[in-house]
Amino acid sequence: MNQGSTLADSIITAENGAVVRQLAQQFGLSEDAMAGAIRGLAPALARGLGRESEHPDGSQSLATALETGDHQRYIEDPAILGQAATTEDGNKILGHVFGSKDVSRNVAAFTSEQTGLDASLLKKLLPVLAPIVMGILAQQLTKGRGQPQAAQAPPAAPRQGGGGLMDVLGGLLDTNKDGSMMDDLLGMAGKMMRPRGG
Repeated sequence: MNQGSTLADSIITAENGAVVRQLAQQFGLSEDAMAGAIRGLAPALARGLGRESEHPDGSQSLATALETGDHQRYIEDPAILGQAATTEDGNKILGHVFGSKDVSRNVAAFTSEQTGLDASLLKKLLPVLAPIVMGILAQQLTKGRGQPQAAQAPPAAPRQGGGGLMDVLGGLLDTNKDGSMMDDLLGMAGKMMRPRGG
């Protein structure tokens, strides 16, 4: 199974396919084409989040965002995916995950080559897909802990075992399962994003 495919499957089957139906209508694609776009873009988002979570500050920030961001609303009410506020939220998430609009363009271009879909459409899809990804991760974190959605627990200790963030989400954010070109793409992006090191 390719990196990110578990995440893509979770998005595609969310709410009995309601998320895909909404996105397909919103972007003028068939549901099959939208599912293909999601399968193409999910690895970049998964790997980007995985790379972010490997750093103590990044993992704590991700844990806090998943605990407090109410991203599950994007899964439970797909109609809001068409709102400008969703895209705004998504662009903020992409800023943390990719760090540069150039990376989003590169990811869209790479996925366009893989899927045959228009790169400009994929670039517009990315900031809508990002909150959905966060919603899926938030759902998995809630399920993994066996807590109700509204539980007011502090963010997980993300770097250690015993039910921390990466234990719960490891299947979706595993960053080293294969030698995907996405590693090279995001690796080059990382160099661009951190010209002064660190």
